[in-house]
Order: sequence, then C-alpha cells, then structure tokens
Amino acid sequence: MLSFLKSKPVLKDLIPANHIDIHSHLLPGIDDGAKTIDETLFLIKSLSEFGMKKFITSPHVMNTIYPNNSKNIEDLCTSTSVMVLQNFNLPLKAAAEYFMDDVFLEKLKSDRLLTLKDNFVLVEMSYMNPPINLYDIIFEIQIAGYKPVLAHPERYFYFHKSFDAYLKLKKSGCLFQLNLLSTVGYYGADVAKTADQLLSKGLIDYVGSDVHHKNHIHAFFQKIILKEKHALEAAISRNQFFSF
Repeated sequence: MLSFLKSKPVLKDLIPANHIDIHSHLLPGIDDGAKTIDETLFLIKSLSEFGMKKFITSPHVMNTIYPNNSKNIEDLCTSTSVMVLQNFNLPLKAAAEYFMDDVFLEKLKSDRLLTLKDNFVLVEMSYMNPPINLYDIIFEIQIAGYKPVLAHPERYFYFHKSFDAYLKLKKSGCLFQLNLLSTVGYYGADVAKTADQLLSKGLIDYVGSDVHHKNHIHAFFQKIILKEKHALEAAISRNQFFSF
C-alpha cells in the first residue's frame, strides 16, 4: 500500500491554473458551509492557492432545512462578492444545489433556477435512498428546459452494488459531477472505489470541490488513491466550460 501511494500525486497538485470550481458552499450562514465571512475568505484564499480562480458557489436549496431561493442566494452572493473582490480580486457567481423532491418539482414550475451556466442545473438527492419518482423528476427538469448535473454520484451508496443504475441515469440525460475529495478517500474507501469506476467508464463529466469547511481544505493535501488519474485530469479540465 505504501509503494502504491508513493506513486500517486497530491490532490492539490492536480488543480490547473485558473481552474473554475462549480460546486462549493462558500456563502456565509446560508447552509451547512461557511458560517462567517471570515470563513468564506479563508476557504476562497485556500482554494485559490491550489489554482482555483473562479467560483460558482452552490448553497443547498432543501425544503424546510435550507429554504433558500434565487433572490436570497443572489443577494448574499452580491454582498459577499464585494468582500471577496476587495481581498483577493477573485470572481464569485451564484448557483444552487437543488434537492430533488416533490417540493423541487413545484419550484421548477414556479421559480427561476440558479444555474451553473446557461441551463445546467446542479441537483442532488438523499444519501439514504433515491426519490421514488427520480426519473420523473429528471424528465421534468429537462421538459422545463434545464440540463441536470448530478452532484457527487459516487456518494450515493445505494447505487454501489447496482452499477447499471448509473448507466440508466446517464441515458436519462444526467451529467455527473465528481467530488474532488472522493479521490483521496475522504468519504470512505467505497466512495473512492466507485469514483474510480465511474471515471474508468467515462461517466464523469465535471468535478467540484464541494468545500464546506477547513477540514475539506486540509484533505487537498492528501494523495489521491485512484487508478484513473488521467480520466480525473480530463474531468478537471472540462470545468473550463463553465468560465464566466
């Protein structure tokens, strides 16, 4: 195991210059991410030192737990951007990570969604079980004119033993965003193994830091434990699509 790890790069060293992070929780006090503006500034400074220079931050939109909407997210992003630009001159853009449930279906019909770019919308689901009407929701997202980007597919344990579910999701129109910290085993060995499999089959489209706090920053100093380094690097490079 030690010789295997010696040959692996440190995660932060795989981040290219001017990388665009499309998934993070940097806005202060709006969800389970940064709690204060000082935490926001620490996280952005740390990520920028790895090579990330543009940030599409994506607070949770999750019914009664994080009942955010487009307006309050954009307002907070605007005020936070002032502080970020004053300190680092790094651009910050508002998106959201939408929890797929029946309330989301109502929001899809009544609210303007905050997208990563154009019509690309970041979505997630429960870690306990997928929604019963998952494919109906994905269909409705597309009927509404959006392209679903599924956040961290490797972290949904109920798909690990039925890999065909991932293929079905892709065929249904989902794009996949891998969490960078999955590559160092931050969420466990099973998640890392699934991340490797998804990369090996060419199913990962983009990556995201999904940074919430300082412990996530520290994990970037660990070595990746995946075999699919080149596929990972290719996915990282595709984030340039989201330049703004």
